[in-house]
Amino acid sequence: METTVTKKKINYTRPFVTDYQKEIMDCPQRFCCVEASTKSGKTASMIIWLLEKTLILKAGQKTIWLAPVYAQAKIAFDRMKSQISHPAFFEVNESRLSITLMTGGIIMFKSGDNPDSIYGEDYYAAVMDEASRLKEEAWIALRSTLTATRGPCKLIGNVKGRKNFFYKLCIKAKTSPDVYFYKKITAYDAVRAGILELDEIEDARQQLPENVFRELYLAEPSEDGSNPFGINHIAGCVSLLSSASAICYGVDLAKSVDFTSIIGLDKLGFVCDHRSFQKDWSQTVDEIVSLPDAPMSIDSTGAGDPISDAIILRRDSPVEKYVFTSASKQKLMEGLALAIQKRMVSFPEGKIKDQLDGFEYQYTRTGVKYSAAAGEHDDEVCSLALAWHCYQTAKDYNREPDISFT
Repeated sequence: METTVTKKKINYTRPFVTDYQKEIMDCPQRFCCVEASTKSGKTASMIIWLLEKTLILKAGQKTIWLAPVYAQAKIAFDRMKSQISHPAFFEVNESRLSITLMTGGIIMFKSGDNPDSIYGEDYYAAVMDEASRLKEEAWIALRSTLTATRGPCKLIGNVKGRKNFFYKLCIKAKTSPDVYFYKKITAYDAVRAGILELDEIEDARQQLPENVFRELYLAEPSEDGSNPFGINHIAGCVSLLSSASAICYGVDLAKSVDFTSIIGLDKLGFVCDHRSFQKDWSQTVDEIVSLPDAPMSIDSTGAGDPISDAIILRRDSPVEKYVFTSASKQKLMEGLALAIQKRMVSFPEGKIKDQLDGFEYQYTRTGVKYSAAAGEHDDEVCSLALAWHCYQTAKDYNREPDISFT
């Protein structure tokens, strides 16, 4: 944002924006709902819009940027500071996450995790960032702060299922153009606008589970909400426990109140061995060591590292130590999701299916985070994912040697 500050006036030049960004920024409706692909430029355009709205305010009047959590509000705060080119144009309060412009208008950056903290102020314009991940109570509180000022509000975000207020509000916006402006922006719109590269989008399509890709890049809500595997896909993989021998194992070691879960897959990818228990480490090692001879991938995160070392010393077949990080778990779960959606793996009714049904993903600015729902466990999901990961190479290990004649 180019700004020139003199004693008499401020010359402001709007940065270049795409046609769809300009359409969102300049729509005449007071309330604007935007369902958009990740990295499509929605945040950048809203930073510009909120600055422009604050520029015309009197001293002490405020606008607000509301995000789901503090860290996301801080990201927008930092981006706003970096985009304003003239250092004499503003002052910042790092502890309050506020920017005071030379004109006296104030931009506040807040999180919506405690909706009660939003009440009380009068804001003259607002941006609700990642609206699909905010509580409806946060929207109600924000809406109340715009009542006295009749201020406009832009609600932007990725799509995240159908069980959130933002999805419902977007449905309403589509049918009430006199009050709401609605816009959907896909990754392919961003490609045509020169913001994203087509090969990157196609790579994401290949790497991500179908419903995750459709939500994050095509702005299409899934029926399964935040489940990365797909409820229907999970149901399609249910079968009886196989009686065949295991060609590989996945082992997720217990964490505090969790269970140690062991899952073996046969040569067709069917679950043929399933054990779930809470034992001390010595008993756990003995149980794993006694498994039939087959390769395994074992969780070696944290306390699991010395346990996996002890198992390696006592088993003849290959043991892969798998350390869970945000990136490695994402890769593991996306591999399992693709296997489930292509029906390449099967499992019985019960604990495995129940945990798969309750598993969730959440898009963050650093990637896709996979975990059990709050208060639930994911040990069965992790051991199945490890087993499938091991299965990719286990068939070579178990293959009968070729017989040749000379």
